[in-house]
Amino acid sequence: MWAHQGAAPQGDGTPHEVLIGMDTRESGPWLAAQVAGGLSRVHVEARFAGVTTTPGVAYLTRTGPFAAGIMISASHNPYYDNGLKVISHSGYKLADAVELELEGIMAEWLNKGEAAAEKQLAVDRTLDHLYTNYLADTVSGQFPFRLVIDCANGSATEIAPALFRRLGAQVDFIGSAPDGRNINLECGSLHLQSMQRRVVETKADLGIAFDGDADRALFVSGSGKVVDGDAVLFLAGSSLKRAGKLPGDVVVATVMSNLGLQKALEAYSIEMVRTPVGDKYVLEEMLRRGAVLGGEQSGHVIFSDYATTGDGLLTAIRVLEIVRDSGQTLDELVNEIKNYPQKLVNVRVKYRRPLAELHSVQTEIEAAEREFAGSGRVVVRFSGTEPLARVMIEGPSHQEVDKWTGRIAEAIRAELGAAG
Repeated sequence: MWAHQGAAPQGDGTPHEVLIGMDTRESGPWLAAQVAGGLSRVHVEARFAGVTTTPGVAYLTRTGPFAAGIMISASHNPYYDNGLKVISHSGYKLADAVELELEGIMAEWLNKGEAAAEKQLAVDRTLDHLYTNYLADTVSGQFPFRLVIDCANGSATEIAPALFRRLGAQVDFIGSAPDGRNINLECGSLHLQSMQRRVVETKADLGIAFDGDADRALFVSGSGKVVDGDAVLFLAGSSLKRAGKLPGDVVVATVMSNLGLQKALEAYSIEMVRTPVGDKYVLEEMLRRGAVLGGEQSGHVIFSDYATTGDGLLTAIRVLEIVRDSGQTLDELVNEIKNYPQKLVNVRVKYRRPLAELHSVQTEIEAAEREFAGSGRVVVRFSGTEPLARVMIEGPSHQEVDKWTGRIAEAIRAELGAAG
């Protein structure tokens, strides 16, 4: 299936070869040429998948002859942002230590002031076909649904039409005309309003929205209700439990997942384990526990029996399969999960101190937890990238949630001082 194409051999005679893919940003082809040129300097050949998804690059890297994969994307960010995601041959993102080593090598080269050498690439169309075939082969039968699919003018634009039509769905595509600058622009998983209207107007069975690099998916039911990653974890977790395919009866989520998900899973005797925010932490905990399902409220869901990363297209297939086999609508299925009122407040701060040292903040947190008595949650943490303290409260009523987010946020301002 795979053919090596003239790459320089390693010590064991195996060629060095790296896979490159990108989303639809206008800077993608230039960055791909730069990366290929750099690889060529050290006698590494590149094969170019063109516009594809991040999980597509992970799958092809893991199953092909590639030492690594590089995805050129900034995910859900605006078009003028871009970056590189490096994936090892195992299909997993690189360890932090390896990333730091690579960054050091790059910085060392930049300090030399040498000119970059671009290498133009031709798209190998067989690569996306291999990935699409794999996705289609994970399900039996067809999907007799009327769908609205929002491709975010991004990575899913080329793959999704081929995949879902092949699976028998009647699809109305939106966000499927990328121009290099409209990726994620008022479309995709961050902007569901257009899809909600289209689903209701066309009486579609449901809608699916991807983000820019299609590693996540959110859904809209026939009534126009948003179905987020928490609901997907419930649908998939309960379905796997009924089928006897949920090892350890555990689902991995993050501290931001709604208490309603935890309660709904408990009704099926499924334990929900929480991690810090970030798919990296979810995956680490899944591997540690041997779990097959984990994810985030944002729609980044990992089905480890099928993939090493979150995959929006794969998530869509699994949700459609659950809806089809249940004989119920998506609206009916998600009625089992009752979300608790939730509020997130960002408090700008001048500096950070360990939360345990903030006496008045701890006093307010403890008071809130006593009042909720297990019927609510308090999560206070600092942002990893901004001078912000994040206060997230869940509780049985909006009134209680508003009260405690306000009191805890005010205590943080008093202790740390709001930045100007």
